[in-house]
Amino acid sequence: MKLLTKMKSILLFLQEFWAYLRIRKKWWLAPIIIILFIIGIFIVLVEGSALAPFIYTLF
Repeated sequence: MKLLTKMKSILLFLQEFWAYLRIRKKWWLAPIIIILFIIGIFIVLVEGSALAPFIYTLF
């Protein structure tokens, strides 16, 4: 039940963000958010591996 509530809140956030981009014509924000999301997923996926020390040098 908790997971379902969390997924609904994420979906609601994405819907509101999309509406904001569409209405306010702030299309330049979309690539920034997408890149940050991809970097975040990358860091989460590699944090337990041997590559972790090399990722920290990138930042």
